[in-house]
Amino acid sequence: MTEKVVSVNLPVNESLIIKKNRIIPKGGEKKGMRRISIVTGIHGDELEGQYVCYELARRINENIDKLTGIVDIYPALNPMGIGSLTRGIPGFDLDMNRIFPGSKDGSMAEYVASKIIKDIQGSDLCIDIHASNIFLTELPQVRINECTKEKLVPYARKLNIDYIWVHSAATVLESTLAYSLNSIGTPTLVVEMGVGMRITKAYGNQLVDGIFVLMKELGIWSGKVITPKKPIEAIDNEGRVHFINAGHSGIFIPEVNHNIMLKKGEHIGEIVDSLTGTIYEQILSPCDGLLFTLRDFPVVDEGSLIARILEMKED
Repeated sequence: MTEKVVSVNLPVNESLIIKKNRIIPKGGEKKGMRRISIVTGIHGDELEGQYVCYELARRINENIDKLTGIVDIYPALNPMGIGSLTRGIPGFDLDMNRIFPGSKDGSMAEYVASKIIKDIQGSDLCIDIHASNIFLTELPQVRINECTKEKLVPYARKLNIDYIWVHSAATVLESTLAYSLNSIGTPTLVVEMGVGMRITKAYGNQLVDGIFVLMKELGIWSGKVITPKKPIEAIDNEGRVHFINAGHSGIFIPEVNHNIMLKKGEHIGEIVDSLTGTIYEQILSPCDGLLFTLRDFPVVDEGSLIARILEMKED
């Protein structure tokens, strides 16, 4: 059942409308039913979550007799951004994930943010799905603020993702959807996977399988589910995450695939000059570890992120 979350008037007789798909059991919605919210599309250039929403709804509808709770699917919190493949809200030069929890008496964007928070609030769990930008490919992962790790890591372990990254608090996080929901008691996981402006079907299916595991754990699903993979876990302040940045502008040519184990000193790629045929820089792994972020967009400037490696032994 499609429901309108918020609608505001725009110039030239247009409207900004954010919708959700509420899927309820065959017997109807009952008081006390548990609820999970699946959210994506805050950034209009991140499309990985679109497939997840489609596939989740499709599987539920095909087995609706197994549904024992409420599933709310929000595929496009920034519909104008998705329509124009723009990261922020077009015409406002604004990152939507920097205005939560919003205000009902604020600007248009703040009003919309406040209505979204109000609608999701009270869910037993919310999953906020993001992709990387067009420059980087990310292994399916959950990123958790260290302030909420005790509550959220047990959920993340059941989500069938590859990696849990517990990071230190940062001021900017306080204005995100996930931080705002967690602060009012609605547990929210942030998933990052894939690459911007693309859909990686394998990653989407992997995450949907994990969502059903969590739905069963929460008492929302009675059907069969997979045994989720055991994720690698890392805490930011342990110093195990190594960032590799370009030392020179040029064209990055990768020599390895994403999501592999590297040895210290192993060749990751090189930055070259396509005009003269010169190799500016050889990119080598600083440690033994898992390559969980790799640059996908070839053009780099000095300082551009090339890769992230989680230091660890292969076993």
